[in-house]
Amino acid sequence: MRVLVVEDDKSHALFLRDGLVQSGHNVDHAANGVDGLFMATEEQYDVLIVDRMLPKLDGLALVQALRAAGHTTPVLFLSSLSRVDERIRGLRAGGDDYLTKPFEFGEVLARIEALARRSRPEQNEQTQLCVGDLVMNLLTRDVQRAGQSIDLQNKEFRLLEFLMRRADQVVTRTMLLEGVWDFHFAPGSNLIDSQMSKLRLKVDRAFDYPLIKTIKGAGYKITAQD
Repeated sequence: MRVLVVEDDKSHALFLRDGLVQSGHNVDHAANGVDGLFMATEEQYDVLIVDRMLPKLDGLALVQALRAAGHTTPVLFLSSLSRVDERIRGLRAGGDDYLTKPFEFGEVLARIEALARRSRPEQNEQTQLCVGDLVMNLLTRDVQRAGQSIDLQNKEFRLLEFLMRRADQVVTRTMLLEGVWDFHFAPGSNLIDSQMSKLRLKVDRAFDYPLIKTIKGAGYKITAQD
């Protein structure tokens, strides 16, 4: 699941980002309402977590602008404004849920997962990815090639999912760093090469032909084509 956190409090933002990443989700962060609105309209997210009190553009105005533009991405409001009338304002502005601070991370996670589940029938979200004889079930997290199960660690699963969602396309190192590791800088190591080597051993080594290919000077591509 891809989540955008719009929160100006650094400690809250870091707490949410770390928890969501550890739970297997991809997370972007905006520290003010203007940046949050831009990112929410330019990128595709499964859920938005939006603070009510934001600099430059408050959370209510952000969500109202999204809804006016036709965006239906589910929104969870987080706020220290706990009065009933404030919660009502948040929901009437276009929010789908409202949680007051302080909060437990487990409740945040449960609420955004519920919001994502509700929106999936309308979005016709894929539940299975296929590249040649490689099949990934996104609901059960089961991966098989030619009928043989492949046991993947969480990061390996996310890396393979990222590639399979872009089958037959070149995926750059920058795309992998941002989309899989949530790094917006070069880590200065062979992180990608190391992880890709481990993934290839599991996906390609025991089979007749490789699916994951290195595109020299560009990145990687997963394809069943020669």
